[in-house]
Amino acid sequence: MTVTRPGRTRVRKMLNKVPEVTLAFWVIKVLATTVGETAADLLGTNLGLGLTTTTYVMTTLLLAALFFQFRARKYIPGIYWLVVVLISIVGTLITDNLVDQYEVSLETTTTVFAIALAVTFAVWYASERTLSIHTIYTTKRETFYWLAILFTFALGTAAGDLVSERLDLGYWKAALIFAALIGVVAIAYYRFKLNEVAAFWMAYILTRPLGASTGDYASQPRSNGGLGLGTIGTSVIFLTVILGLVVFLTISQRRQAPVLESG
Repeated sequence: MTVTRPGRTRVRKMLNKVPEVTLAFWVIKVLATTVGETAADLLGTNLGLGLTTTTYVMTTLLLAALFFQFRARKYIPGIYWLVVVLISIVGTLITDNLVDQYEVSLETTTTVFAIALAVTFAVWYASERTLSIHTIYTTKRETFYWLAILFTFALGTAAGDLVSERLDLGYWKAALIFAALIGVVAIAYYRFKLNEVAAFWMAYILTRPLGASTGDYASQPRSNGGLGLGTIGTSVIFLTVILGLVVFLTISQRRQAPVLESG
């Protein structure tokens, strides 16, 4: 958008609504997925809200955060990552409701969310001819983006629980398996030139069960094969790190604000 003022012209570039994929991006993403797992347990069990009430409360907060995210004209770290944390919690709660409240099997939920995600990608690509996160600058694309993110979190929760619990591998072994799969994707991308968009979404999907397994491993008591930090301790630690990184990114963005002037 160009705004003309007396004596000079200011050019403001409309920025992408999604952050650059850097090391900080992946670190916060994994931490957010871990919080999604532990915070859901903390609110529903430790604080006694129950699964249904927790779902209503967190869904309301997510919708409020999405309202501000969609109104923003560019990527704002605080708002964006708040949405990611909240959508991580809601995605976990969706799976937990299906499994615990309606007794839907983990095999079924994993399959259903995998199909839902595939359909989202198919419709997104048919409409926009791209799944790249580097071009999220329209409301339609952002809607597809957040819908895909929601399904990756729900799918990751179901898949992570399926591997760690139903296959009886334990939390840390499950985390290592998903970390190894992410490593395979990274090798395929850097060594064998796997498509960038495909590599991103594969890694993004896999970081959810990685974070979920890590959260369970950190929070569960030692008698259950965890570190015994509890849901409160794990949530506080990871949220503190997320907050520190988001503050750092916010300061960095302000220092690098792209404003071009001529005149």
